[in-house]
Amino acid sequence: QVQLVESGGGLVQPGGSLRLSCLASGFPFSTYAMNWYRQAPGKERESVARISIFSSTKNYADSVKGRFIISRDNAKNTVYLQMNSLQPEDTAVYYCRVDYQSRTYWGQGPQVTVSA
Repeated sequence: QVQLVESGGGLVQPGGSLRLSCLASGFPFSTYAMNWYRQAPGKERESVARISIFSSTKNYADSVKGRFIISRDNAKNTVYLQMNSLQPEDTAVYYCRVDYQSRTYWGQGPQVTVSA
């Protein structure tokens, strides 16, 4: 079955950095686009970044452009989200997502908290 296992969340001070990882299994990872979403308290889940199969196309939410970088290693079945210059408004649960065979799969969602 499809599994998305995330790691790398935690508490960081404003201006700091974190890197999230999402290890995928149960589907042909290298042939699917991958996504990162986040959900802040009291808000709807929103798209943060998307990466195409061969990393040729990367899309970002306006709120994270220039600060976050999405990447993937198809040999390791892993997608990453490098988050720099973190701000309190980046505090959220972050989810890895894939759409596979007409279904949407989510990771468990590590918490990222940006606070002094």
